[in-house]
Amino acid sequence: MITFPGHTLEQFFNTYTITNFTVAADESRILFSTNLNGKMNIWSMDGQGGYPSLFTQTEQDCSALKEDPEKRFVIGGFDHDGDENHHLYAMPYQGGKKQKLVEGEESDKFFFSQLNKHGNRMYYSTSQGNPSFLTGYRLDLESGEKTHLYDGEGGATTIAAVSPDEKWIVTQKLLANTYIKAELIHTDTGEKRDLSGNPEDVHVIGDAVFADDSTLYLLTNEQSEYDYVVKYDLATGERQPFFSLDKESVQHIHWHNEFNSLFATTEKGVEDSLYRVHTDGSHQKLDCPVKAIDQVSIAKSGNIYVLGTSATDPKNLYVHKDSTWTKLTRNQVPGVTESEMVDPDVVTYESYDGKQIEALWFEAKEENNNGHVIFWPHGGPQASERKTFRAMFQVILQEGYSIFAPNFRGSTGYGATFTKLVEGDWGEGPRLDCVAGIEWLFETGKCDRDRLFLMGGSYGGYMALLLHGRHTDYFRAVIDIFGVSNLFTFINSVPDHWKPVMARWVGDPEKDKDRLEKDSPITYLSTMTRPMLVIQGTNDPRVVKEESDQIVEALQKQGTDVDYMVLKDEGHGFSKKANEIRVYKEILGFLAKHRA
Repeated sequence: MITFPGHTLEQFFNTYTITNFTVAADESRILFSTNLNGKMNIWSMDGQGGYPSLFTQTEQDCSALKEDPEKRFVIGGFDHDGDENHHLYAMPYQGGKKQKLVEGEESDKFFFSQLNKHGNRMYYSTSQGNPSFLTGYRLDLESGEKTHLYDGEGGATTIAAVSPDEKWIVTQKLLANTYIKAELIHTDTGEKRDLSGNPEDVHVIGDAVFADDSTLYLLTNEQSEYDYVVKYDLATGERQPFFSLDKESVQHIHWHNEFNSLFATTEKGVEDSLYRVHTDGSHQKLDCPVKAIDQVSIAKSGNIYVLGTSATDPKNLYVHKDSTWTKLTRNQVPGVTESEMVDPDVVTYESYDGKQIEALWFEAKEENNNGHVIFWPHGGPQASERKTFRAMFQVILQEGYSIFAPNFRGSTGYGATFTKLVEGDWGEGPRLDCVAGIEWLFETGKCDRDRLFLMGGSYGGYMALLLHGRHTDYFRAVIDIFGVSNLFTFINSVPDHWKPVMARWVGDPEKDKDRLEKDSPITYLSTMTRPMLVIQGTNDPRVVKEESDQIVEALQKQGTDVDYMVLKDEGHGFSKKANEIRVYKEILGFLAKHRA
């Protein structure tokens, strides 16, 4: 009988990502951004599924995608090789070459907000002329006339929603990830109204959506640990709580005129859920085919389109029609079933001060298990490790390494107070949560003390560097993927529209000098003695290349064994499949070289 070899790593490399999508008004097609052919491009697919065709070749990340309701064009936002300076373009409705909508310098950023219902006016914000706080505009796509709507002040200010009659816009002002104010601004008179109950209390105003010209629904966590929906009457100014759940945050909302209902996605710990909420506040939880929801679109017919993922299923598009979910794309690991991959266990351990920390434990299957564990602090830091598909994780698990991913203090999904704990404390509380998680691995017998690796990206890369410097003896070797090495240089090098939040988020270089020095990995160079692999994108605007350059140079000078991999056409991540494969292979080779 024919026998076949076991799974190869290349099989896992053959998955792709989908970042966003737009559905035609008549549901005849779906456009989506994906690296299906190796680089990020826009692809078109029949509304009922089937094999996609290339719509526009951009080879760049897409931040926004929207079809004209009158079928004349498509709008998209694209950057250049990961620099996150997204510009706005129009593409022919049938596909083809993109055309810039708003001229600007390469360093300018443009944030798409909304097309009006006729598709002839576009709302957006931009760093052009106001790099730290942004400015809002309305562009008439027929005449080319641009109308100034506001100048942001005090924090990066974007447009969250536009009323159907276009008389009002909702703006959000970012003062911190946990402090976002919102205002109503009249597009003709400039009248402004605060949408917060008390704007000076630290809170978040999230998604906003108009049900009609006088009714607005918005998300907030005012006086609450978790985000809930508020109903706002534009005529009276009355605000009233509308929809909330116990220990579950509403993340996004969508209004459906025909059903006279609100659709809401929620987050609770490591999983998402989907709800339909009626105008009386009653609700029903809808079955959902994924554990993590990236995007939802509700068609006029009531069909629900979802982009999402689970730990053992890559990102895919789904439609809910006639009470049934159908998978529209077939993004999967070829030749590998979901049962052959690892779905994590959700575990909890006690940290140094008694706080309960939730974590994901991915245990390599018995037939593959080589006894080593990778400790993975997530990025953000105000994010969390969730039940999402990571090709990198499944490749590593197939090679026999188990993975432990804690949601330390500062993570989202566990209430506003928990998320705020990392603000002004990047390197103490979260680090000690990680140390407690490491000791838990040893105490429960999940890992031998001489078989632990450390790997993280972004904030996780920062934490990997800091743990390496302060707790060297725990680890066999360390992998840092675009991690912050020096908090002082990091604060000064972030994008301009981030700078207003840095004092609250990280610290003030003068007032908090001692703490920032204590929490900077570069302070502990002399104890970073384990072998290291550092990975960095040249165009990274968040954690600039100099962050990795300076620590690699210093470590090499003191004799630490450091491999340095620089990707010249990437930013804060890996959008090009060839680069992603190079990175995975480098990581696997490094792990194999340094395991027991």
